[in-house]
Amino acid sequence: MYVVVVEFSARPRHADAFKRRVRQQAQDSLEREPGCHVFDVCIDPERDNFVLLYEVYSDRAAFDAHLASPHFMDFDASVRGWIDDKKVATYQKI
Repeated sequence: MYVVVVEFSARPRHADAFKRRVRQQAQDSLEREPGCHVFDVCIDPERDNFVLLYEVYSDRAAFDAHLASPHFMDFDASVRGWIDDKKVATYQKI
């Protein structure tokens, strides 16, 4: 399994809209991508604009398919101006 962890710092004025949009992205990924097994959206109660994603895919190819999906490309374009920082880390589940 291929694990992806993404940390977002949303701009404060866009934090609520970003959280709504990222939850929709998680739902779309789970429903439309057979290679997406987990897509958790987590928040830090101490930092209203911080969002962490924990995603699990069958393999790297499934993640690449996720990045190429129309719903991901729409999400990425929609939120690009709403975030100050984004960090992506990938792992192999053992």
